[in-house]
Amino acid sequence: MPRLLLAAMLILAAAAPAAARPQQVVSINLCADQLLMRLADPQQIASLTYLARDKSMSNLADEARDFPVNRGLAEEVMRYEPDLVLAGRYTKRVTTDLLKRIGVNVLELDVPRTIEEVEAQIRLVGGALGQEARAEALVREIEGKRLAAEDGATPQRPTAVIYEPNGYTVGAGSLIDTLLSLSGLSNLAAERGMQNYGRLPLESLVTLSPDVLVIGTPRETPALATELVRHPVLSHMPRPMEIAAVPPRLWVCAGPEMFEAVAILRQAAAQARARP
Repeated sequence: MPRLLLAAMLILAAAAPAAARPQQVVSINLCADQLLMRLADPQQIASLTYLARDKSMSNLADEARDFPVNRGLAEEVMRYEPDLVLAGRYTKRVTTDLLKRIGVNVLELDVPRTIEEVEAQIRLVGGALGQEARAEALVREIEGKRLAAEDGATPQRPTAVIYEPNGYTVGAGSLIDTLLSLSGLSNLAAERGMQNYGRLPLESLVTLSPDVLVIGTPRETPALATELVRHPVLSHMPRPMEIAAVPPRLWVCAGPEMFEAVAILRQAAAQARARP
C-alpha cells in the first residue's frame, strides 16, 4: 500500500467521530487489558480484569487503578452494558460462550507466537476500537525495538532453559522462544522437540546443563510452586550457569516491555560467552 494512501487512511481513522467507536469496552483477559489501555481513549474503557492492577503481572498496574475491575464473570460484564468485550483464547469458556449466545460482541485474542503475530494482533484490536493510528504507532515502536535487537546478534549462541514454578519450561512455537532467539540464546527445550509449555523434571534440567538458566523474579508471597527453582542441586550443576531473572510481567503479555526481557537475556548470553 503506498505510504501516502496509508497516511491518509490513518488521518481519517483518527478523525472518526467518537460515536463510531465502541464506548463501553470490557476486557476479561490480562493481555487484552494492556492493549486496551495502550490503544483506547480512557472514556472507552468500562472495566478491566483485577489482574490489571497486579504489578508482578501487569506493566500498566498503576494506570489500571483508574478503571473498575472484574473477575471475568458474565454477570459482571453485563453490568457495564458493553458494546465490545475483549477476551483471550483461554479466557473462561463459560463466560465467553454465554456472552456470545446473548448477542454481545466478543473479540477473542489468540496467543501470539512471533513478533509478526504480535503486530497483527495490535492492528486487530486497534481496528476494533477505532484507534488504527495508535495501533500503527505501537507497531512502529515494537518494530523499531525488534530491529535494534537484531542489529546486536552474534553467531555464538549459548544454550538456555526457562525454568518456571512447578518445573515448567517453554519450547518452540511460543513468543518466549522467539525472544530467546532474538537475545542470542538457543532454547534447549525447543531443540529437544518440546512445543509451547511443558514440564521439565529437575533431573532432565541437570542433564541438559544449560549455559543460562532463565527464572522469574520471586513474588512477594511464598509458594510451594516456586521452591523447585531454589533446589540445592541447581547450585551444583556439572558446569557453572548464568542465572537470568526475568520479571514475568515483561513477557507474560506481548508489548514493548518484552524487549526489556531481551536486554536481560542478552546480558546473560554475553556473560556466558565470556566464560573460559
